[in-house]
Amino acid sequence: MRAEERRQVILDMLQSSSQPVSATALAAKFSVSRQIIVGDIALLRAAGADISATPRGYVAHQPSPSGLVRQVACRHDALGMEAELNAMVDQGCTVLDVIVEHPIYGQLTGPLQLSSRYDVSQFIARCAQADARPLSDLTEGIHLHTLSCPDEDAFRRVRAALRDMGILVEG
Repeated sequence: MRAEERRQVILDMLQSSSQPVSATALAAKFSVSRQIIVGDIALLRAAGADISATPRGYVAHQPSPSGLVRQVACRHDALGMEAELNAMVDQGCTVLDVIVEHPIYGQLTGPLQLSSRYDVSQFIARCAQADARPLSDLTEGIHLHTLSCPDEDAFRRVRAALRDMGILVEG
């Protein structure tokens, strides 16, 4: 398979997948190195494809996520991250990203795509393995999450759960 054909198949796979696809999985499928896939993704992006790297792999962004898209502002330390994320996915919402406002770089966004407690536990495990600090450490714990919720009631439940935990930033 030629490189151009491989890139088109990769893009098609990402656009049709409901879950992120890792570079390792793509490399195995095409019998190439992970670095070749990273290069393919860079070329697809340069050609205009809207592809993000998440902690679980690559995702091609669709025109709009299913459900309602809403944001919540939170403030907590690194120890509160898992409980916060679980509170959101427990209400049927997908945590699309985390956003912080950096004084020098402006808005920094980290794609997450977390839909279940399993996704959250895998994300927390990867943070621990990499000894990585959350973006919210840059802003004294203040951050936003973009959520895709099945309906307005699910979003209200998320806000109530975060309020009960004392981490929802309001008004």
